This record gives sequence, C-alpha cells and structure tokens, in this order.
Amino acid sequence: MKKLNQTLTPNKALYYGLILAFLFAFTENVNAQDLKEITGKVTDFATEEPVIGASVQVQGTTRGTVTETDGSFSIKASIGQTLVISFIGYETIEVEVTTKNNYNIILIEDISTLESVVVVGSRGRPRTVIESPVPIDNIDASELMASGQPNIEKMIAYRVPSYNTSNQTISDATAHFDPSELRNLGPSRTLVLLNGKRKNQSALVYVNDTPGKGEVGVDMKSIPTAAIERVEVLRDGAAAQYGSDAIAGVINVVLKDNTKGSANFTTGISEQGDGFMYDLSINKGFKFSENTTLNLTASYYHQDETNRAGEPGEDPLFGIESDDPDWSDWLEANPDLGMIVGQPEFDKASFYGNFASNYANDKGQFYAFGGYTYRQGKSFALYRAPYWITDDAGLLTPPGETYDGFQPTFETDIDDYTFTIGNKYELGEWRTDLSLTTGGNSVGYTIGNTINVDLLPNSPTSFDAGAYSFGTTIGNLDISRTFDNLEFYFGTEIRREVFEVEAGQPESYEGGGAQSFPGLQPGNALKEDRSNIGVYAGADWDATKNFLVGAAIRYENYSDFGSNVSWKVNARQLFAEGNGAIRASLSTGFRAPSLHQIYLSNVQTLVSGGTVSNQGTFNNVDPVIKALGVPALDAETSFNISAGITYRFSEKFSVSADYYNITIDDRVLFTGEIGFDDDDATTNPVEQILIDNNVTSIKFFVNALDTRTQGVDIIADYTNIIIGDGTLDLILSMNYNKTSIEGSIEAPGVIGEEGYDIFNRKEQSRVTTARPNTKVLFGINYEVGKFGATLNNTYFGEVTWRHFDNGLNGAPLGPGGTPLPTEDAAYDQVFAGKVITDLILDYDIVDRLNVNVTVNNLLDVYPDEIDTKGDFVTDLGGRFRYPWEVNQFGFMGRFYKIGFIYQF
Repeated sequence: MKKLNQTLTPNKALYYGLILAFLFAFTENVNAQDLKEITGKVTDFATEEPVIGASVQVQGTTRGTVTETDGSFSIKASIGQTLVISFIGYETIEVEVTTKNNYNIILIEDISTLESVVVVGSRGRPRTVIESPVPIDNIDASELMASGQPNIEKMIAYRVPSYNTSNQTISDATAHFDPSELRNLGPSRTLVLLNGKRKNQSALVYVNDTPGKGEVGVDMKSIPTAAIERVEVLRDGAAAQYGSDAIAGVINVVLKDNTKGSANFTTGISEQGDGFMYDLSINKGFKFSENTTLNLTASYYHQDETNRAGEPGEDPLFGIESDDPDWSDWLEANPDLGMIVGQPEFDKASFYGNFASNYANDKGQFYAFGGYTYRQGKSFALYRAPYWITDDAGLLTPPGETYDGFQPTFETDIDDYTFTIGNKYELGEWRTDLSLTTGGNSVGYTIGNTINVDLLPNSPTSFDAGAYSFGTTIGNLDISRTFDNLEFYFGTEIRREVFEVEAGQPESYEGGGAQSFPGLQPGNALKEDRSNIGVYAGADWDATKNFLVGAAIRYENYSDFGSNVSWKVNARQLFAEGNGAIRASLSTGFRAPSLHQIYLSNVQTLVSGGTVSNQGTFNNVDPVIKALGVPALDAETSFNISAGITYRFSEKFSVSADYYNITIDDRVLFTGEIGFDDDDATTNPVEQILIDNNVTSIKFFVNALDTRTQGVDIIADYTNIIIGDGTLDLILSMNYNKTSIEGSIEAPGVIGEEGYDIFNRKEQSRVTTARPNTKVLFGINYEVGKFGATLNNTYFGEVTWRHFDNGLNGAPLGPGGTPLPTEDAAYDQVFAGKVITDLILDYDIVDRLNVNVTVNNLLDVYPDEIDTKGDFVTDLGGRFRYPWEVNQFGFMGRFYKIGFIYQF
C-alpha cells in the first residue's frame, strides 16, 4: 500500500539547495543603489482636479500606494524602476523613475474602461469609491500579492472578509474546485465578470457534503493571477443592472493591459513535508503602435497532495475493533485505515491575452481578451479496506503479495476557456459597446486504482466515468450618455447556455459500478440548452454637487421558466468637504435555476446513516420526479436593503461601515437523502422508486427554502505612517454575517404526503452555519529601503456542525444495524474561531529582481478536532481528524514559500 512521504525528499532538498545557492550567489553582486522617496500628484487632464484613490505601484514588486484627497502620493522606488499609475476610467500611465524626486502625473480619460468597469453599481461612467452609492473593494495586483495566497480565490478571501473559500477533501470533483461565495449566500449568487463581461460558470454541481452543496459556481482557479491587474468587488445586489446571479454581489476581474514584462517563480512545501508546489508565470505587454497594445500571460502551476487523515486504529463504521482477531495486524499496520485526506494533487497550465486598438482619433476601440486553462488533478476516495472489499482478483495487488485493500482515485481533466471580442465607439455624445462573449467549462472523470466487483476477475482498474460540460454564448449592447448632471444608460443581453452530460464506459456503471463512483450511465447522458434575453435601463442624477440618486430596471425572459423584472434605487450624500458620504440602496434581484440543477442526475457511493450505499440524484424533469409531485424549478427572488457611511478623517486614515439585509424566496435547494421508512411491512411510492432504481435513497432539486441574511462590513485604513526611514500601513476589516431560515420547508407532492423531511437539520446548518459568521482581517505592512514586511492576521469565526434528524430518513446505525441514540442535538459540535497569521518578507536583490519569502499559517494553527460524542458517522469511523462538512480555513498547517519576481 502506498504511503505519503511526510519528509523532505532528497530530490526536493537538492531542489531547494539549488535555489538558495542561486540566491546567495546573486546577492554577492547586489547593486548598492538604494530606494529613494518618490512623491507626486495625480490630476485629471480635463478638469485639472486631483484624482483621489488612484493606484501607484512599483512594477514587478509588491510596493504600492493610493493617492490622497489632494491627489498626492509618496512611495519608495529605485532609479530605473517603473511606476504604474491607474484608476477607473483613465488610461494607465507608466513612468520610469529617474533622478527626479517629484512627479506630476496627468491622467487622461479612457473610453475603453468606461463600460467594462461595472462594480461601481452603474452601467454609466465610473465613479470613485467615495462617490459610489454602493460599497466597493478595489484590490490592485500589489494588494493581491501581499495576501501571500496561491490563487485568486484565496487572495480575495484574505482581502475581503465577506468572501469565503476553502479546500475540500474526499468530495469527488468538488475537491478540485473549492466552492467560494460572498456573504455566505452560496457560490451561485455571486456574479463573476472578466473585464466587465460575464464569465461562464463551471460544469460541476457541488453535490457532496461540503459548503455550497447543490450549487454551481465559476471556476476561479482558471484565471491565472499573473494576468490580473486588479479585482473589483461590489458588495451589493446588482441584478437590475447585470441580470441573474448578482444577488450577493459582483466580482470583476480586470486583466493587465500594460506594455512591460515580468517573470515570476514561486515554490513551497508544508511543515509536514507534503503539498510541494511551484508556480511559474510570464507576463509581457507589447505596443505595436501608439494605439494598439497586447498583453500576454502564460503560467504553469503544480501542487502535490497533502495528508491529514485520522488514526483511529479501529473501524467502528464496519464494526471492526482494534483487538479483532482477524484484522488486528492490519489495523496495527494501518492505523489511518489507509486514508489520504487533504488537498488534491493537480497541474494547471493557462494562457491569457488582452488586446486593444484605438481608432478614429480615440473615439473608437476594438478589443479582444480571454484565455484557456487546462487542469489535471487527482484526489482520493475512502480506502477500501480488505474487510470492506474482500478481494481484487489480483488486479491491484502485485503478484506474490497479500491483498491489502485499495484507495480509489478520483481524477479530473478540467478545461476552461473564455473569449470576448468587441467594439466601443462614441457616436456624438453617445458611448456604445457591442461585444460577443463565448466561454465553456468541462470536467472529465477517470476513476483509478479501483475495480468493479461484479466484473471480477475481468474488471478494468481504471474507468472512464463520463464527463460534464457547460458553455455560454453572450451578446451585449451597452449604450450610455451624459446630460449635464444626468448619466443615462441602457442596453440588452442575449445569452444561450448548453449543458451536456456524457456517459462513461459500460464497465464503470454495470452491476454495482466502479468502487467509489459508479460512472454516468446512458440514462444520465443528455444535451440541453436554453436562451434568454434581457433589457435594462437606468440613470444616475447628480441632483446637487454632493447628492446623487440613481435607479435601474431590468426585464429578463428565459426560454425554460419565464420572465423576471428586477429594479434598484440608490442614493448617496457626500459630506460638504467631500471627505465622506452616506449611502443607501434598495433593490430586488433574481437567480435563474442553472441548467445543471434542472438536468443533473447520477448515482454516488456515499456514507449515510452509518452505512455505505448508492444514492441517486434524479433530475427535475425526470418523469419519476414529476409523478411524485415535484414542481419544475423556478427563479429565486431576492429583496436587498443596504446602507452605509464612509469617511476619510485625514489623508492617511479612512473608515467605512455598511449594513445589509437580504431576503431570498424560493431558494433552490438540493434535498437530503430520502430513503426507506421504518415500516418493513409496506412499500410506499417513494420506496418503490428506490427498489426500481437499485438505490438506497434519492435526492433532487426543488424551490423550497426562504432565507434572510443580515450583516455588516467595516473597513479601516491607516496608511503612509512614517516610522523611521520607512512607511507603515495598517488595514483592519471585518464582516459579521448571519443567515436564518424563514418559515417552514415544505416537502412537495407524494413525498410530503408520506411525511418525509427533505432538508434535515444537518442540511440546514450547511446554509446557516457552515461558514464563519464573523471574519476579521488585520494587515500590517512596513516598507523601508529595499526591504518590505507584511503580517496578515485573519480571524475565522466559529462554525457549527449539526447532526441530522432521526426518523423517516433513517437513524444512524451502529454495528449490526443497531440504532444509535436519537438525541440529535447531543451530537452537534461548535468548532471554535481561530486566527491564521501569514508573514511575507520581500527584498530587492538588484534592480528589477525581487525575492520574497512567505510563511502561511505562521503559528501552525489547525481547526478543532472532531468530537464524535459517540456517533462514529461524524468522523466516518475516525477517518477524518478535522471537520470537512463545515469549513473555516482548511487543515494544511504551516506552509513555506520562496518566490522571485523579475521585471523586464
């Protein structure tokens, strides 16, 4: 049996030795040139007014700042380095540092950004963060890098407290996607844009017992971090402007468009000697003429598996005790029951580009952008101990060796692509943007190192288990115009979506199917599509110099379920001195049920009620489900109230606070397992379906949940504090969030008549308590000379795992089928809040070359261990040491990284 090597291997030691030797050799020739203080002021070309909040970054480093209320800035840089100055709605300016110490920067309005930047809550001209009537986070590349995190999901999570994501494990393909969400409202309710255009969702529905169960999100891992200039997060409902999915907010990922170049290499390993990773990326911009630019990014990322399995030394899930005469030797040799529990292994290659060409004296711009990412990964299922699967007919056991069980692998091939082509043009006073976007995501399954017991001794040991794919084609026309103090905008979007399921090879599903995941069957295979058209209009009116009021309305019609109308009104009052504002918004929203949720069907091998069994998901249009009285899926609807205040006390200190209250009606839920009741003498209609389909339980999607989410976001920045020869930045942000279920959850049709509970307390807790209700970020950054240090502290509040209801859905059973105690709440567990500390140190070795050292989870903090309270199902017989059904920050422990950034 293969075991994970928990030590630093000779190859890895040599690898790190070469890196350190390179570093020391390079430092022998350190350029003695020191960083110097650079000051300046950024103003608007047309108005000559200062530009507040513009980003000023030293290209190729983590050093950056923003302009003050008078447009001024101060930053450390060396002669020959490049300052990159950017802001919403303006052309990005690059200035090479010379012997001068002060620079006056003039920004020119750029029509290429006016329509693509959408998170300001308006489809018209963008506004500054203070001027916006809704809360926005504008996170530039230097801030993302300063998070010390490996991918864009975690970078946002460690910069925006209301955004949560974490690695999953033993959860089939979900382990390769890591569900992420704003305001704990589920992955489906955050709209993701790329350069202001809708990004396609992934092909995967998260059907396992993880946060976000039953939902569909965007594959954020497909966007390479090296291609990103900034990420803009709108924390407010925006369906009236942008359509479905924007209930929780909008994330807009803006790609780099500069003409410089940089190469990045990062590698690292965990404290326990596993999880080895390396990341290599190259970004280069090209300027073909004064009006034409192209920015390209290529990256490759590798990650090894980690293992944090429990070591129970016995297996109560199968009634195997440590002193069992038949299995004590095996248990002594395998106290972890053969498990690998941790992050998956994967390789990822990405290629992205961003092209723009202005014409007609800059009145028009042709643009194109997008990219392709291929990711290949391997995760693990439950180890098939020899007392579980008693024989492999020698297929997995080498000749001459004793059969020892096996751990199936779940291997994925994930393709994600997106491409947009468009044209912006000024027709007199009207600004137009016409674009076409196409995107898709596919997930192919291979079940390896396993067998189909029913086919022994002729079973394959690796199975093509089928594939899912999802694609979109979107046409957009957006038009806006400014009439004195009125900004008017309108437009339309036409979208077509396609969801396809491909069956696996017959051996993967024949009989009992491949161990761990019976393949997708011909009956699951389908290709379904739908179309929708949306039209919107809105206006922002500056009634006075300081008071703005805005409104928007959107009509959307879907070919499969009908139409929806959403609206929004907002207002903002600037304080007299312009240093702050009071803002509020009121809106309705909607989320169309995804094609995946309507048509998904499969059979999975899962653990429930103390037994391992096949559980079937029936799609919403299946005649069997319709016969049970389950209605067709309809849109979710929402009502959003938000209000906040922002104030800049000085050029260095600012605070904002925003309250939100979001109700969602008819929320689509993925039911819990619906199985056999306790009456063995009769067979009800639901049980007959189970018998006919050879499954022990069924699940389906239905509109049946109403929720209310309330919370507050608070952000405080205290920056550019002079301490000695350096500058100190302090950032404190927090989110408090609480979701409650409103009213009762009614089971539909025959299922309700038979008394079934379709969403037990465990499933409910996945909506209300699976993510931290409180999250606090406190970051400290200090820059002096060529040296920089960042210390990030992130508090993840408590989460609660709740036991499922006993009753019709089946009580948990002990060995021999004996029911366990029925006091459900007695098995609940609260996992305490913890602080994760990340340390990032960087140093400019020579001109254009920077080295950085990162220690993630500096204090080696883990979640609370699972306390089963006597219910072995809680930790699957001791296989899991740490929680996985509720999740705060994963359980990898301390992780070390070293990285190099070369600017060219």
